[in-house]
Amino acid sequence: MDITIHWTFLPHDDPDACLAFYRDVLGFEVRNDVRHDGRRWITVGPADQPSTAIVLEPPATGLGITDDERRTIVEMMAKGTYARITLATTDLDATFTRLRAGGAEIVQDPTEQPYGIRDCAFRDPAGNLIRINELR
Repeated sequence: MDITIHWTFLPHDDPDACLAFYRDVLGFEVRNDVRHDGRRWITVGPADQPSTAIVLEPPATGLGITDDERRTIVEMMAKGTYARITLATTDLDATFTRLRAGGAEIVQDPTEQPYGIRDCAFRDPAGNLIRINELR
């Protein structure tokens, strides 16, 4: 079986702020920027991984979502408890320094975890939790 991760989705509530964060702070390339009905979907990803992408999308746009559910999702985003992703790097300290300099909301400094990895955590402008593991 040959299966890879192609896209994953993270919600945004400010497309310009998220675009600047993923492009300018994380250094991802912008692959697509689609506007439709007053909403915006932005596809970004690492330049050296053209088949793997993150789609930054408006929250709660799926069919069948009620107004109450939409409010809950927006509240969870504001608390930083709705969406998350884990990235990886070979130089966690340099990456963390770049994130801090770029104004990322730091949740956890680089830490050796008891389960065998070293990582850090921060939030993007929409409140999504992003962990970065150090590859060894």
